[in-house]
Amino acid sequence: MPMGMGPGRGRGRGRRRKMRMIGFVPEVRHFYPALPPVGQPKPPIFMTYEEFEALRLVDHEGLTQEEAGKRMGVSRGTVWRALSSARKKVAQMLVEGRELIILPQGNEVPKGMTEEKP
Repeated sequence: MPMGMGPGRGRGRGRRRKMRMIGFVPEVRHFYPALPPVGQPKPPIFMTYEEFEALRLVDHEGLTQEEAGKRMGVSRGTVWRALSSARKKVAQMLVEGRELIILPQGNEVPKGMTEEKP
């Protein structure tokens, strides 16, 4: 048994995911092609709120990745990874005519929902 892995210590890999601050929960969370697919439909693409928020802040609002990271409460590298993944998913959706569904991961906190400490 590896050192430090005694009873009660095996709680999963790595550390807990940091909470992500998002500006709002998107109202529209499901996009699909107007025309039905020819043949067998491909499975939908799932985008997280984190990926959506990175895409919104950088590509829609025009913030830098550094500024977006500060707004989301994460590093620039985390924003870069989320943005890269979101862009790939949007391109896949458009090129392949697939559904896109935006879902929470459970670690997002809408702006204004954080508890202030006295």
